[in-house]
Amino acid sequence: MRIPDAKVALSTASVYPESTATAFEIAARLGYDGVEVMVWTDPVSQDIAALRRLSDYHQVPILAVHAPCLLITQRVWSTDPWVKLQRARTAAEKLGASTVVVHPPFRWQRSYARDFIRGIWRMSGETDVRFAVENMYPWRYRDREMLAYAPDWDVTNDDYRHYTVDLSHTSTSRVDALQMVDRMGDRLAHIHLADGNGSAKDEHLVPGRGKQPCAELLERLAVSGFDGHVVIEVNTRRAMSAAEREADLAEALAFTRLHLASPTGVPRS
Repeated sequence: MRIPDAKVALSTASVYPESTATAFEIAARLGYDGVEVMVWTDPVSQDIAALRRLSDYHQVPILAVHAPCLLITQRVWSTDPWVKLQRARTAAEKLGASTVVVHPPFRWQRSYARDFIRGIWRMSGETDVRFAVENMYPWRYRDREMLAYAPDWDVTNDDYRHYTVDLSHTSTSRVDALQMVDRMGDRLAHIHLADGNGSAKDEHLVPGRGKQPCAELLERLAVSGFDGHVVIEVNTRRAMSAAEREADLAEALAFTRLHLASPTGVPRS
């Protein structure tokens, strides 16, 4: 068997509404290779010293930092989106993370959106940390569609040095995930692994429980020598207990490791 160099990490968002600290505990107990820190309203997620202590205590490295890009984090680390990215880069550098995940701007962030592509290239040239821009999706309500992101929710329509592909987002946007990955090419640096059934809601199901080509993508990565990170970013808010949440995250990890293992010399389509 050939196992690629890609590490499998747990997004701290996967334990919401539990804390960032809980994510480190679970990642260590289940045997994840590291964590991606979602910077949000939990004060620990914003505190570099606290994150370093958690990482050292649990012996779980921080592989990526997700910049605060959500509606609920508009005031986290400043109201200036460029300051947020600068602070995310600083956190990644100090914590030894290789990647900052960033969403494209909301359309109403007009100045930020206008300069976003140039600004991301500029910041990418100032550090070894990868700024991996993540695919998003149109917002839908009944039969109406709102384009909430600019320059585009489909980041492959624009020129970025590095990309993150999120398979829950490909489900919500109803695009072919593998075709999107093909368009990203060797700029694909980071994976958010989750599943979905094509709902208008961003589902983030455990891989294998929806209709996205999670296994096929992992098998492609296994034979292509992908050396980025595969991050489990699933929704466990409906878990009835801590044990059920942990079982879901263990299942997601087992699924990922299984399909990342490829028989040596046997190509897969």
